[in-house]
Amino acid sequence: MDFPLIRMRRLRRSEPMRALVRETRLHPGALIAPLFICPGEGVRRAISSMPGIFNLSIDEAIQDATEAAKLGIGGFLLFGLPATKDEQASGAWDQNGIVQQALRAMKRERALDSTLLIADVCLCEYMSHGHCGIVRETANGAHEIENDSSVELIARTAASLARAGADIVAPSDMMDGRVAAIRDALDVDELTDTPILSYASKFASAFYGPFREAADSAPQFGDRRSYQMDGANRREAMREIELDLSEGADMILMKPAMPYLDIIRDARDRFDVPLGAYQVSGEYSMLRAAIERGWLDRDRAILESLVSIRRAGADFIVTYFAQTAAKLL
Repeated sequence: MDFPLIRMRRLRRSEPMRALVRETRLHPGALIAPLFICPGEGVRRAISSMPGIFNLSIDEAIQDATEAAKLGIGGFLLFGLPATKDEQASGAWDQNGIVQQALRAMKRERALDSTLLIADVCLCEYMSHGHCGIVRETANGAHEIENDSSVELIARTAASLARAGADIVAPSDMMDGRVAAIRDALDVDELTDTPILSYASKFASAFYGPFREAADSAPQFGDRRSYQMDGANRREAMREIELDLSEGADMILMKPAMPYLDIIRDARDRFDVPLGAYQVSGEYSMLRAAIERGWLDRDRAILESLVSIRRAGADFIVTYFAQTAAKLL
């Protein structure tokens, strides 16, 4: 028998020893912080379902981003809350849209030169009905999300955001063919160096609930299961990723993270591209609720949750804990 010759506890006896042999490491540069940008000045509006997270006007977002950049985090993922909405999501692709304004302002800040600005590309926050595409009413009175006409607006939005200064555009809509359309739109605008981070496998999930308050993007009817993925399908997720990469995606993002660690692992084993995971709003709020009640140790729970995502294969993590985790690290 191996015991007592082999004693695994020898390498666990002290923190320096544990650090020496640690297989999975977190670092602030692998963390991306979401920002919810809203109109106005001096606005810092608490999101009730996400304690510690706020809707921020551009000046407040710059202040938060500057402080986070000092911690060495890798970048920011920007979402917009427009002043008005319509059925063409015009605020998403308007060159003077809220995120476009934020991108230009943040690009002027020298303190943010070392961080990436990633623009989420979707229509739901800008649509009056809250869906991720153009809605058509069918003959029997049902509603259907049109794919191809939606893709045209999504590509226009991506190009607008890239022109405004986005370092990376990240389509999250899950319409078929949108990556190819975005790549074409970027190339036509001579933005060939702008990479696409595709939400390649985005599952229809209960864990998005708090985000819909944060981004004011809850659908006014139906749900998103006709275009977001069924959580039961592992093989289909790999097919979605493969298709997006074939259309020109440079990186992929998995969403949610902790309930889908097996999908992250499958993707890591199969695809040799930069891979990120989004620890979504429900994951954040669930942990925050337990932490606030004293049921979990805050620091350990946050870091353990992020290590699990890294261990599954994610190169970088979008997380609402980015600033907190960066301070701990």
